[in-house]
Amino acid sequence: MSSTAEQERIPDVIVVGVDGSPHAAEALRAAVRQAELTDSLVHAVLAWEWPSIFSVPEPPPGQEGRTFEEQAEHRLAAAVAEVAPGPQPRIRRRVVQGSPTQVLLDAAQDAQLLVVGNRGYGGFKGIMLGSVSQHLAQYAPCSVLIVRAGQDR
Repeated sequence: MSSTAEQERIPDVIVVGVDGSPHAAEALRAAVRQAELTDSLVHAVLAWEWPSIFSVPEPPPGQEGRTFEEQAEHRLAAAVAEVAPGPQPRIRRRVVQGSPTQVLLDAAQDAQLLVVGNRGYGGFKGIMLGSVSQHLAQYAPCSVLIVRAGQDR
């Protein structure tokens, strides 16, 4: 391979689902480690949905007056900063409106790897694999790494 071809190599992409949960934080850590090993980029993706009219949540402290999308952007930035403080040239952040399953399937179309926590905020505490993780394991267009948080080990 010529040096020009080496310089023009497009890095592989690792997509990681982030929702602010401890499980997602572990998934983000695993994605960053894998990106360092394989010289890849990490696309940290947070999906948000409009709440139903009957379940509009109170905004987190300090988030009053922000749109749902702005709250999602803040949550993603905070999650990335917690896991990988400082400048992170390997990490791209994306906030997308839609169902987490579909947003992550779409984001993973050209990815080499999709990384998710075994469950997020929803569901039951004792469940070992959440519905989003289970669906992604079955239908993702690339390899899937499902990461368990420390308290689940």
